[in-house]
Amino acid sequence: MSTTLAGILFIGSLLMALAVVYRPLGDYMYRVYTRPSHSRVERAVYRTVGADPDGEQTWGAYARSVLAFALVGILFLYGFQRLQNHLPLSLGRTPVKPDQAWNTAVSFVTNTNWQSYSGETTMGHLVQMSGLAVQNFVSAAMGMCVAVALIRGFVRKKTGHLGNFWVDLTRTCVRILLPIAFAAAIVLIAGGLVQNFGGGHVADTLTGAHQQIPGGPVASQEAIKELGTNGGGFYNANSAHPFENATAWTNWLEILLILVIPFSLCRTFGRMVGQNRQGYAILAVMGGIALVSVTLLNVFQLTHHGTVPAAAGGSMEGVEMRFGVANSATFAGATTLTSTGAVDSFHDSYTSLGGMMTLLNMMLGEVAPGGTGSGLYGMLILAVVTVFVAGLMVGRTPEYLGKKIGSREIKFAAMYFLSTPVLVLGGTAVALAVPDGRAGMLNRGAHGFSEVLYAFTSASNNNGSAFAGLTVNTVFYDTALGLCMALGRFLPIVFVLALAGSLARQGRVPESAGTLPTHRPQFAGMLAGVTVVLVALTFLPALALGPLAEGIRS
Repeated sequence: MSTTLAGILFIGSLLMALAVVYRPLGDYMYRVYTRPSHSRVERAVYRTVGADPDGEQTWGAYARSVLAFALVGILFLYGFQRLQNHLPLSLGRTPVKPDQAWNTAVSFVTNTNWQSYSGETTMGHLVQMSGLAVQNFVSAAMGMCVAVALIRGFVRKKTGHLGNFWVDLTRTCVRILLPIAFAAAIVLIAGGLVQNFGGGHVADTLTGAHQQIPGGPVASQEAIKELGTNGGGFYNANSAHPFENATAWTNWLEILLILVIPFSLCRTFGRMVGQNRQGYAILAVMGGIALVSVTLLNVFQLTHHGTVPAAAGGSMEGVEMRFGVANSATFAGATTLTSTGAVDSFHDSYTSLGGMMTLLNMMLGEVAPGGTGSGLYGMLILAVVTVFVAGLMVGRTPEYLGKKIGSREIKFAAMYFLSTPVLVLGGTAVALAVPDGRAGMLNRGAHGFSEVLYAFTSASNNNGSAFAGLTVNTVFYDTALGLCMALGRFLPIVFVLALAGSLARQGRVPESAGTLPTHRPQFAGMLAGVTVVLVALTFLPALALGPLAEGIRS
């Protein structure tokens, strides 16, 4: 009972903190994206990249800017890893092998931060700090830019312009991510996280052996890793390592950082469309799904049957003892409901139904609340699908926020949601069909299937967490998962921007007696239902072969 009560208090305190921050942070981000003035620092950035800060872009130009920026980032980060032995602060690390360098470069540029390597033994300080951590900022900012462009598509009338990607990207980094990450890093250092350029310390183990534990610029990377819903760990143990997550209260703070921007963007959305109640409707759906998911995940971990789990107060396998079952399960829920992928416990050791919940969180499309920006634009596209379905029910043209949802718009929405399942299910099928894919499986049967399914679900949804029983540091998995990460990030972005451009070219349809109110509980319930039903119809057969089969057998 005490463990359960502690878990309830832990979740309740997070909800209170998110409620306190929601309005001021959401309003601040609204001002960032709507004020016409530029700071001196921002103008210097515009001159460096050759961008006109007062110029507007069509959806095609905006998309080309996103893709070009991402391509340059991948090439730069790939070269950075391959040449790291020639760079300062390399700590004697050798060059990263080509397939792993490709996988890592794509991973961090797409905000996935999937890691098939041990950070403390593979990457030098400069690559961690100036390569990976920089991408933690700009890849997170990219998602927020696309979300803002989609909102402008709903707001603007009879124009082909959605804003300027370079302005949005610069403002997001300079005015939002950098200040919050800087403050969070200071707090994390005070909580015991490491921040230095040291080569490491030698620790004596209980068996008398010696272990080299490197230091590094950990706290600064940890702050933006969580704030930007990135997830890549400085250490192989990720947020279970005491240098990345020192105490129970830093664990709480890191969960708060993961959730704060995705939830607060709902307020920004409401302010930009001129109807705060629309933001509250989206928030209610995100929050409701997230609360149900985290609750179920805690229940499955705390009430797992068996003599040992019952005696320990829950399933302790793979759980960091400093945090306990409830705090670890809540962290797992937050990291898979968003596109973060950071872990403070071993998801592969979760109970069959607990592991299923982490999978299901990602299969929802990570929209509750999702990643920085990506969660909001994913939920808005679900809202478009919902009003289209509602329009079919009553036999009239559907509308959302004053814009008609016709065949063109629904095609973009459909392609958005079909792209990820095709990558997840197709990638899993190929991995199980070819020898190189099966060779990485340490387990067979339902759990082995779940490990492969989790890997492709995580990569295609740009999450980055793993069922680590699968050996992915191979040419096959580095290549295949890298392709899934790239396509899973940029195909949906192109479809979102195409939809935004289509909406922006429309005029505004006045509300009528037949207009579906999209700010009321009725619509919120329909939106939540559509979200769950889409996932159930798409992924239930795969879940039945993996975690559900394992759960029934156990």
